[in-house]
Amino acid sequence: MIVVTNRIPVAEGHQIDFEDRFKNRAHLVDTAPGFIRNEVHRPKPMKLDHSTGAWSPDPDVQGYYEVKTWWQSFDDFVAWTQSPSFAEAHRNRPPKEMFAGPNVLEVHELLTSTDLGGR
Repeated sequence: MIVVTNRIPVAEGHQIDFEDRFKNRAHLVDTAPGFIRNEVHRPKPMKLDHSTGAWSPDPDVQGYYEVKTWWQSFDDFVAWTQSPSFAEAHRNRPPKEMFAGPNVLEVHELLTSTDLGGR
């Protein structure tokens, strides 16, 4: 199993529009062979005061939204990216000013998961 993460820095003032794009998406990926689930994580930059152990918001850090898709295999993910459904899902690109910088795409293999009975 793999998890593909797209880390996206969203510009200040565009967070609601960005989130709405995912709330109103066409759900085309949901029927792709090997697809397991999709998650969108909202950034919450925090900092730890090591002397007190207290956490507080960190306004100096650019948070990244994380869009994660879970797949049975890397081949399933690649097949999705080469499909007409992928092209359709990505044809209406948001305006460039929605972003505070380039995205970062990461692929990870799942070693363990409490969801899957791992320890």
